Amino acid sequence: MNLTQKKCVACEGGMPPLKGELLKKYLGQVEGWQLVDSAKIKKEFTFKDFKEALAFVNKVGDIAESEQHHPDIHLVSYKKVIIELFTHAIEGLSENDFIVAAKINSIWSS
Repeated sequence: MNLTQKKCVACEGGMPPLKGELLKKYLGQVEGWQLVDSAKIKKEFTFKDFKEALAFVNKVGDIAESEQHHPDIHLVSYKKVIIELFTHAIEGLSENDFIVAAKINSIWSS
């Protein structure tokens, strides 16, 4: 199933973070996202101005609330947005991170 069609599932911990081939498989499904220390994924988005960047941040916020999975969002240099995703409860990456990343990519490309 396409990640944009999935819903995040609450993670209370107790499960291992994604690693190895499975992690690579998920990373291959979210274009432009970079693996950071095998525990986070990150992507930078650049806009023409502050207004566009802020509108994007608000759309990302809507996705995060809908999925109940919240990224770290950084608005820097007035027109650049950096988003980092990881699952706090397991101190690493879960499928939820890739679901949210895919949904963010879908609003970026539209």
